[in-house]
Amino acid sequence: MPDIDKSPRFRQLPLIALVAGGLAIGGSPIFVRLSEIGPIATAFWRLALALIPLFLYGLIRQRSALRLPKNARDLAALSLPGIFLAADLICWHLSITMTSVANATLLINLSPVFVALGAWALFKTPITRHFVIGLVVAIIGVTVLKSEGATGLGAGNWRGDLIAITGSVFYAGYMLALGQARNRFETLEVMLWNTGTAALFILPVALVSEPVLFPPDLHGWALVAGLAMVSHVGGQASIIYALAYLPTAFSSLTLLLQPVVATLLGVFLLNEPIGIQGIIGGAGVLAGILIARKNGK
Repeated sequence: MPDIDKSPRFRQLPLIALVAGGLAIGGSPIFVRLSEIGPIATAFWRLALALIPLFLYGLIRQRSALRLPKNARDLAALSLPGIFLAADLICWHLSITMTSVANATLLINLSPVFVALGAWALFKTPITRHFVIGLVVAIIGVTVLKSEGATGLGAGNWRGDLIAITGSVFYAGYMLALGQARNRFETLEVMLWNTGTAALFILPVALVSEPVLFPPDLHGWALVAGLAMVSHVGGQASIIYALAYLPTAFSSLTLLLQPVVATLLGVFLLNEPIGIQGIIGGAGVLAGILIARKNGK
């Protein structure tokens, strides 16, 4: 059974956890951009190193999370989020190295739109005119963002931007699969399985596509360790915990904190300026997502 506490004392904890998770993941593009190895290898270590504290915590405090699935249905439910997560991270990490941090993080967070579409296709959740209007506004925002002569947010490479949008589709699948798994299993159990599954799927891709798998020095290891502990263990665990209490659509909306955090960090740490046209386009994308998410109330 999921580890849900309904007492008033913990009523605000899921929202706090969701916001904290969005902030933690919002800083992950900086780790990826500064990493001394390639984006796919960085994604592998993000997951592989994160398994260490998760496994140790389960061994010491929550052995039930280390149990094997009872049947093929449970195995599929626990593994599916990890498959989507692997595809999402491959796309996102690649896009971070090909376009601006702001573009990559903003466009990957188009996922709430695809969450709504997925909920409609899989669970017959109705689509309202709010969704259609929001989708149109978001598309206009992306068009402004990538129009000729744009600076700052709009200055990214279009191939990287397209890969980020593709990643947002996989991230939507991850959120939908995660919401279903979190309704049936404990936070740590879901976290261990989706992290391990994603690492297994990313490893062969990293071995084939990257010339170097291991960071060359302590600084390189510190960067991937920070990515694993802060963004994955801290960020993902907080989000998975919150999903047991909050609707998936609302959770995907609140995680729009990520592009805001990533954009600000890109400005101050990577000297990626924000132009007026970029601000307008980015605001249009965010506004479109906000309007579209009224569909999921």
